[in-house]
Amino acid sequence: MNKILLVEDNPDDVDLTMIALGKNSIAGDVAVAHDGIEALEYLNGTGKFAGRDHTLLPKVIMLDLKMPRMDGLEFLRRIRADERTKFLPVVVFTTSNEDRDKIESYRLGANSYLTKPVDYKKFVDTIQQLASYWLMLNEAA
Repeated sequence: MNKILLVEDNPDDVDLTMIALGKNSIAGDVAVAHDGIEALEYLNGTGKFAGRDHTLLPKVIMLDLKMPRMDGLEFLRRIRADERTKFLPVVVFTTSNEDRDKIESYRLGANSYLTKPVDYKKFVDTIQQLASYWLMLNEAA
């Protein structure tokens, strides 16, 4: 089972995240979706992820907000409306530092909101701390 669902459209941010998680030997436990539609397909075992056991859910979703086809806010709306996924921990991890994005993310049920650091070392440290908390310390419902 993948412990993390990374929903991210920027290939550089996917690579950086995988490098950071690899330093904690977690990279093998990550599924990547490039927008909200792919993320829903992953959770439901459809489309690109047809045949995946949809009963196995990730421990945490790392969600970018600004993506094509379906953005992070719409994805949050959809999973919070679904009984099966409404309590999945979601960490918004985005470049947006706008108050309206933070407020709307929390209103829609995000569990945490982090702005992506521009500095490489800070980015790696943030990812490692995020993974440590959500995968090792957090007690899911």
